[in-house]
Amino acid sequence: MAGGSAGAGGAGAGGRPGPRLDGLFLRRFLRLQAVLFPGWPSPSALMFLTLLCVALLEQLLIYQVGVIPSRYYEVLGNKDFSGFKTLTAVALTLIVANSTLKSFDQFICNMMYVSWRKSLTEYLHSCYFQGQVYYSLHVLREDIDNPDQRISQDVERFCRQLSSMASKLIISPFTLAYYTYQCFHSTGWLGPVSIFGYFIIGTIVNKVLMSPIVSKLVQQEKLEGDFRFKHMQIRVNAEPAAFYRAGRVEHMRTDRRLQSLLQTQRELIGKELWLYIGINTFDYLGSILSYVIIAIPIFSGVYGDLSPTELSALVSKNAFVSIYLISCFSQLIDLSSTVTDVAGYTHRIGELQETLLSLGRKKNNSYSEAKASWDLDCHSGEDPVPRDTAFLLERMTLSVPSSGKLLIKDLSLRISQGNSVMIVGNTGTGKTSLLRVLGGLWESTQGSIKMLTCFGPRGVVFLPQRPFFTDGSLREQVIYPLKEIYPVSGSADDERIVRFLELAGLTDLLARAGGLDEHVDWNWYDILSPGEMQRLSFARLFYLQPKYAGPTAPEEAPSRHAHWLPRKEVCMLGSMASAAISEAHEPLQGSGWNVGNLAVTQQKKRRSSGRNGPERSQKQLPLADGANSFAYIDC
Repeated sequence: MAGGSAGAGGAGAGGRPGPRLDGLFLRRFLRLQAVLFPGWPSPSALMFLTLLCVALLEQLLIYQVGVIPSRYYEVLGNKDFSGFKTLTAVALTLIVANSTLKSFDQFICNMMYVSWRKSLTEYLHSCYFQGQVYYSLHVLREDIDNPDQRISQDVERFCRQLSSMASKLIISPFTLAYYTYQCFHSTGWLGPVSIFGYFIIGTIVNKVLMSPIVSKLVQQEKLEGDFRFKHMQIRVNAEPAAFYRAGRVEHMRTDRRLQSLLQTQRELIGKELWLYIGINTFDYLGSILSYVIIAIPIFSGVYGDLSPTELSALVSKNAFVSIYLISCFSQLIDLSSTVTDVAGYTHRIGELQETLLSLGRKKNNSYSEAKASWDLDCHSGEDPVPRDTAFLLERMTLSVPSSGKLLIKDLSLRISQGNSVMIVGNTGTGKTSLLRVLGGLWESTQGSIKMLTCFGPRGVVFLPQRPFFTDGSLREQVIYPLKEIYPVSGSADDERIVRFLELAGLTDLLARAGGLDEHVDWNWYDILSPGEMQRLSFARLFYLQPKYAGPTAPEEAPSRHAHWLPRKEVCMLGSMASAAISEAHEPLQGSGWNVGNLAVTQQKKRRSSGRNGPERSQKQLPLADGANSFAYIDC
């Protein structure tokens, strides 16, 4: 759902435990890592290995730079001018080299962020656009809020935060091992034990403080998506809202969502305050702890035989080792706030991934497989049924997926070439629902549905209730959703498109768009009237010329006197397609309707027109009580 369900993303929504740093987080995180690192030698793996080498080299230089102050104590204490110049030159060289490596470290992390975002987003896109998964996710599922935000925004933040942690995480095992050894060599067992104990206590405290932040962050991201959706809703429906003079009420509703978001942010900031107190406290304690560790061997007389100059140099060197070891642990503790962000995004993206994979695996036998994509060749392997049959329904029962309301019961129907059908009935009686089943968007409750043709110009094309236009030129709107020109290219195809635009009554649109291939940066929904949208959809259908066409009636035409379907276009469609499956709220006046309660009237086309007109056959449908259903328009 675009706007999200009320408690889908919050902590404890629907009685479920809120997202936390637990085993579920770990499983979801590892699944995402499998996407980020698909194998060897993937670009991400090579960059990760390069980052490790750069980070190791950087740490070696950092150690050399870190012990330079102790050497300065020696040359200055001995008043060695020649040694001072040599040491300064070495120090400048090491600093320049270290700065260069650090810059490369940041550069590689940024490149990994881009690579990770590309891999994860493309992976989610492949799952999202598989078959009709995106439709099921938005329309039939209510447990995943704001899928668009999770793919576009949460993935970006997850990859950016993870890349900022990458360098520190991969180098930590090596630096901790090396500086632990150096600290033990300088201070004995007391130094490393004290520092490790300090880190363990800090980790436990931060774990307790981080857990409630993760669930609150997930809730905040959900409310961010709801707030963004509200503004998008106003942008898309600006004209209807203006006709209603809805500025005041929408202002109130939008502010209400804003206040809910800000309240959650205040709660999140309050919880983060305690985490920041813990982080800063352990940072400053670490700076004191290093000198306490060094003081113990000094006051115990271990270094009593050293001169003041030698002792100062030793203290400086040992202080660097202890301070850097504590700094390594402090950096890991400082990552607590970043880890909470990563954990929150991991739960949101991981939940989306699990849902997409679950929907992708869900199939309705061979029927769903046939409807997954367009087929321009359309070779059917269904031999037992005649090739002129598109759909075969046998004792099909249909209910609304969300509510279970019964719409159709034990329906048997065959739709073949030469037979045109119009579905007629009041609003909410299941007209579009039957087309959703034929189009593979819904599954039947019982019975058998066989689709014996393909989607596309050589099979069946459905026109939805609400016309859909993508970004692009006028040509791309007409040939949509074909990726390339079909069936021919060049001037002949241009002539066909122009002719179909004229037949649909859209001659002026060609001039407004500046030609078929002129790039336009406008939103087609903003410049087209509702009627023009319907006519452009028919121009698209004329261009594709499928064997079977299924236009549906828009929601805006519930009245007998508000007929949306232009009679000329319907008759033209009937002459182009082998069979038309169309829908209307009411029959057109004077068109020879024969509508009974839940009846279907099919007309079989004849090659030669006779006085008696086309043949008709009427069939009573066992649909839900109280609905009008099928009839045919006589052209």
